[in-house]
Amino acid sequence: MNTWYFLVQQTMFFSIPLLIVALGGMFSERSGIVNIALEGIMIMGAFSGILFINVMQSLRIGIQPQLLLLIACLIAAAVGVIVSMAHAYAAINMKADQVISGTAINMFAPAFAIFAARMIRSVQQIPFNNTFRIKSVPVLGDIPVIGPMFFRNTYITTYLGFLILIVSAIVLYKTRFGLRMRSCGEHPQAADSVGINVYKMRYAGVAISGALAGMGGLIFIVPTSTNFNASVAGYGFLALAVLIFGQWRPSRILFAAFFFGLMKTIASAYSGIPFLANLGIPNDIYKMIPYIATLIVLAFTSKNSMAPRAEGIPYDKGSR
Repeated sequence: MNTWYFLVQQTMFFSIPLLIVALGGMFSERSGIVNIALEGIMIMGAFSGILFINVMQSLRIGIQPQLLLLIACLIAAAVGVIVSMAHAYAAINMKADQVISGTAINMFAPAFAIFAARMIRSVQQIPFNNTFRIKSVPVLGDIPVIGPMFFRNTYITTYLGFLILIVSAIVLYKTRFGLRMRSCGEHPQAADSVGINVYKMRYAGVAISGALAGMGGLIFIVPTSTNFNASVAGYGFLALAVLIFGQWRPSRILFAAFFFGLMKTIASAYSGIPFLANLGIPNDIYKMIPYIATLIVLAFTSKNSMAPRAEGIPYDKGSR
């Protein structure tokens, strides 16, 4: 049973960042903008959030750890919005190729993070003390079975991820804003004809995407490491796979995130699972599992993809 608890807890650590970043990509693509830049935005968000935590811990300012983490998440989200605006301007105003624009950000982000870290600290790694783990949530952690799985050895970001999922589903399907955003991703000319500002809606979609991706970068680093090294291990690209597998729908994205999170858990924490550790399979094989699973899933699901119709197509207000 302890092995099962360990597996569920580790899966949460890997699944929640995927869920948050994929939901961010969903907002952007539902508005009609392909956001390949999720990887780069995650790196920038993680860099800013971890740097803030490092500085605050170095100054030994007495901020409660959970509050410090939440403030860092807000900073990471804000930086994510700023970076995503470069992609939005290129894709919306300049009518640039959205894949090229996103790729440029993906190339810029790690280089900037390394340069900035070396300028600030002389080395590219930014360490931090992980004081954010919650050993047991009061009352809830004492519930049999459910308590040890979901309310012990956890992080407040886990519950933040589920909150973002619920809010995202409500915003997308139960609000006027969500309806307008979806219409801009399906038929922007029709949306424009009824008075919807397609440009503003697409900017909003990319901004939300940037905020969630920046936050997701920090949320990925905190439970899985004690320093930031200008990398999020390809999680932005894996989030794109989650988005496609989830068919751009929050409920399906949740399932896809947990599937890929489980694959990542097996790859990273197999030594803590006796059955897998005793198989004698080389370490490199386990590391390949998430990416092999990605290729297999996309090969079987891409043909039935229900992507927004106007996704990736620049909108020109003067054309019909």
